[in-house]
Amino acid sequence: MRQLVLGDNGLSEVPEQIGRLKKLRMLDLGHNQLTRVPEALGDLDGLSDSFYLHDNRLSSLPRSLGRLTKLRYLNISKNGFAVFPDVVTGLASLIELRVEDNQIASIPDSVGNLSHLRELHLRNNQLTSLPKSIGKLGELRQMDLRGNPLISLPASIGKLPRLEKLDLRWVEDLAFPEWISDLESRGCVVYC
Repeated sequence: MRQLVLGDNGLSEVPEQIGRLKKLRMLDLGHNQLTRVPEALGDLDGLSDSFYLHDNRLSSLPRSLGRLTKLRYLNISKNGFAVFPDVVTGLASLIELRVEDNQIASIPDSVGNLSHLRELHLRNNQLTSLPKSIGKLGELRQMDLRGNPLISLPASIGKLPRLEKLDLRWVEDLAFPEWISDLESRGCVVYC
């Protein structure tokens, strides 16, 4: 089995035996009632395409997920995260990360480890700032920060060489830095 879709089933738990599905490349556990996921998910070392955990009731992720080093897409949006799960920053192959509609107030410096990341979606959280290390995301093309109470942004964002889209709509208290116009002159579309 390469793909397993268990989304939209009202699941409240996932059995540890799921870790035996070593050939899975895509796993969808979205739109359920999960408050936790098993440590055994870290045994899915073939999981490379996508992992959907959005629209559940999760507030943390097991450390074992850090072993999913081939994973390219992760969606943990619409959960109950108040703290950004550090384990995510160890997923070195991530190309797209969606962490929208949570209650996250800060992003760890270790986010800079996601050197392959092309899309970062952080819409509708409680972010007031971002770490300088976001400037290490040299492959980043899109960053969605809509609906956060941002009051500052690090200048390192202005130096991201491949950034094509920066979405700052519904960010009301941000004093727009001068480097925004430099981004736009390089072809980056900035929505504000």
